[in-house]
Amino acid sequence: MSKTVIIIGGGVAGMSAAHELAERGFKVKVYEKQSLYAGGKARSVDVPDSASGSNRALPGEHGFRFFPGFYRHITDTMKRIPVKGNKEGAFSNLVPTQRVMMARFDKVPLETIVSFPRTLEDLKVALQAVFHSDTGLTVSDADFFAEKLWQLMTSCYERRGGELERIGWWQFLDADHRSEPFRQYFVGGITRTLVAAQPKEVSTKTGGDILLQLLFLMGNPKAYPDRVLNGPTNDAWLDHWKAYLQSLGVEYYHDHTAVRINTDDKVITSVDFRNGDKEQTVNVTGDYFISAVPVEVMCKLLNDGLLKLDPSLAFIGELFDDTAWMTGIQFFLNEDVQITKGHVMYTDSPWALTSISQLQFWKGFDISKFGDGKTKGVLSVDISDWDNPGLLNKIRAKDCSREDIMKDVWAQLKRSLVTQDGKCLLRDDMLVTWYLDRDIVFPGNNSTNEEPLLVNKVNTWSRRPEAYTDIPNFFLASDYVRTYTDLATMEGANEAARRAVNAIIERSGVRAKYCTIWHLHEPDLLAVYRWHDKQRFKKGLPWSKEVPWIIRAIHAVLHIFNKTFKHDPIPTRN
Repeated sequence: MSKTVIIIGGGVAGMSAAHELAERGFKVKVYEKQSLYAGGKARSVDVPDSASGSNRALPGEHGFRFFPGFYRHITDTMKRIPVKGNKEGAFSNLVPTQRVMMARFDKVPLETIVSFPRTLEDLKVALQAVFHSDTGLTVSDADFFAEKLWQLMTSCYERRGGELERIGWWQFLDADHRSEPFRQYFVGGITRTLVAAQPKEVSTKTGGDILLQLLFLMGNPKAYPDRVLNGPTNDAWLDHWKAYLQSLGVEYYHDHTAVRINTDDKVITSVDFRNGDKEQTVNVTGDYFISAVPVEVMCKLLNDGLLKLDPSLAFIGELFDDTAWMTGIQFFLNEDVQITKGHVMYTDSPWALTSISQLQFWKGFDISKFGDGKTKGVLSVDISDWDNPGLLNKIRAKDCSREDIMKDVWAQLKRSLVTQDGKCLLRDDMLVTWYLDRDIVFPGNNSTNEEPLLVNKVNTWSRRPEAYTDIPNFFLASDYVRTYTDLATMEGANEAARRAVNAIIERSGVRAKYCTIWHLHEPDLLAVYRWHDKQRFKKGLPWSKEVPWIIRAIHAVLHIFNKTFKHDPIPTRN
């Protein structure tokens, strides 16, 4: 008889766990608090009151989705989600971006390629970015940053976990003694836009690993560092995923919020859910239970019964303060404004904005059939710093009204997107309507965020749990779980789910194939340097850029070997 697994939460982690379990013959029931949507923070949503006549509502979202090339887990799952006409399922709905732009206040934005140059135009753009950029960065800045990148590339994994985990990005880059442009581009700009964190707080291990992954991809002619979906997330991915799970027998219950996890003296016995539709509590039993909810939700579910069976779960409560806000706003325009063929980072923006103009990637998506038919462009913006004073009222984003947030973001965009002759790319008369994510709520004089994002702050790895627990039938699948990805992303959530499923397979005794788990890619070419640093780390010695001649010789041999024989574009680390 099939074992029944109860999954609390139907976001990316919960759906990933359901996918792997159902394909292995488990009976799966997913309970999700959202009344309409699957996929958690990844979902797209109908903009309220925007449908008109036979037209569908405009597509809003919690924040834009992007899929870096180093993602392996979530994209592997996407290949197993059937989509009619797609050879590789939902994965085929990913399209690569071509450019990345840095926009500054009252200056022409800087544009460069996001991947290895594939055309003459790519090469020209890359060279223009190098030789015609008025960033204010000095040769000394560039040399110092290159040395710090080399340190990251050649540090052993043990040093990253044992030493760099305890060092903030600001400290690692000695930002107190560097120039203001250095702090703007290399220190704050990277952390605020990539991991929604303050540079003094984020772990160098996490920030450094993610930066390296992107750099390695940019140097790989066969890789695409940045990919996006070819339509709204529900249409291009999540609706297909939910339908496939249900075809496998997965039961997906909407509008069910977990309120209590019940235990006896050994195991989890059941979970109580509040059914929003019927305003009643339902008690759900099963053989195994997976908590696939974010850390701020799991904190509220901790109780004496759970902590008695596994006292280490108390550390999850300490992660509650390690969250930040990274939430989106969409501007629906009557023109499809051509900004750049990819993402934009607004380096002078006090609210750490990033954006993407989406319709250029939504080929075949007829936006005229949405809203009142006037929309011809969708500019999706993520706000990553809600604690800084804004541009207009000089108050924090958290303290602004919904309308004031919109006005300040729009002002920051307009001041950053200027042409060579000083004209703004955006005009007020372009704006048809806008949508601020409904997770930002306004109960009083300021706002709260119902779905914040976990930030990997300095020295918090030790407080994060594994996917398995000391409770025999209880498992964790969320982005706060320890993973190789080590970042609160769809990729981290999917990897955590695979780890939870593997633990269930082992404990249940079911004869089933384990889920594949990949390490982050690191070039084999640098392995000899990492090995050398590992020997130093074992002796208690610091990292050193000086290496014996034999290490350099081996590196040279490996370089020749890789150029001659190596063909795998994305090798994995075991």
